[in-house]
Amino acid sequence: MDAETATPPPLRLAVLGCAEFAWRNTLPAVRRTDEVLLTVLGSRDGAKAARYAEEFGGEPVEGYGKVLERHDVDAVYIALPTGLHHAWARRALEAGKHVLVEKPLATGLAQTEDLVEEAVRRGCWLTDGFQFPHHGQHAQVRQFVDEGGIGEPRFFTAAFGIPPRPPGDVRHEADLGGGALLDVGVYTVRAARMFLGEDLTVRGSTLRMDTARGVDLGGSALLCSGGGVPAQLSFSFETSYRSSYALWGSEGALTLERAFTPPPAFRPTLLVRRGNDTQELPLTPDDQPAQLMRAFARAVREGASMTAHGEELRRQAALVDDIRNRALRTAIRL
Repeated sequence: MDAETATPPPLRLAVLGCAEFAWRNTLPAVRRTDEVLLTVLGSRDGAKAARYAEEFGGEPVEGYGKVLERHDVDAVYIALPTGLHHAWARRALEAGKHVLVEKPLATGLAQTEDLVEEAVRRGCWLTDGFQFPHHGQHAQVRQFVDEGGIGEPRFFTAAFGIPPRPPGDVRHEADLGGGALLDVGVYTVRAARMFLGEDLTVRGSTLRMDTARGVDLGGSALLCSGGGVPAQLSFSFETSYRSSYALWGSEGALTLERAFTPPPAFRPTLLVRRGNDTQELPLTPDDQPAQLMRAFARAVREGASMTAHGEELRRQAALVDDIRNRALRTAIRL
């Protein structure tokens, strides 16, 4: 085979943290992705690492630091609680590894900027684990809007909420980066950026605070684009499941349900209303966790610009920080 057409070797991936989400979502996606090869599974619990390795392959290793010392690892996927992302992402970058971090990248802008600067300095690729932007349905929605399907966009709304989690869930641990804003609210911010651009500013926000645990259980935010299009965002740990966004335009409106977490075989439908006419437009299923892995491997292989991508990571973190800092807080006693 010609050297120019030869398939490059897969990216050798290690996992830090044998989390439930990795078991249910990310590791099965790695198995479906030829561009990535799972080589090492690291956990504080050796038995847990062995159980994950038995299911997904790779070598089980007890201790995160030992994983970063390996020479058979090109990149690291960090599946730890949010409050541990910065420390271990930084150590991975210092070890010369490319890094994929579960969303959000870090707990705030200062930590994000530190990681971006380190990635640029080391010549490593660093990105967050948002999967939904890699689903083809959003490009189809974008094309529909760009072609005038709803006229000129006037309003954007997004909501992501999940039912209450059981006691002891890591999402309720303040020192581990818990809270609804960092867990589900960040999706709505990312969606607003995807459709309204990068000149968004926060005009107001609210947070419902669990005073006993010191984390937010939900909230809302009002953002506005440079062109004057508002974005109303809602997120919650106290509701029935909801995962959607909507665009309201001068000539119609559209709604996409299951916007953030559709399974690979799920067939999405775009609901479009124009006057008295309502249409359900079928969209194409996609495997968003596998697409994220392919995009990560491609960015590493092609030497994508970390400087440009770092600015995108900074913008996301800055908006989330601003929502948190501006918030009118309501104390909730459970």
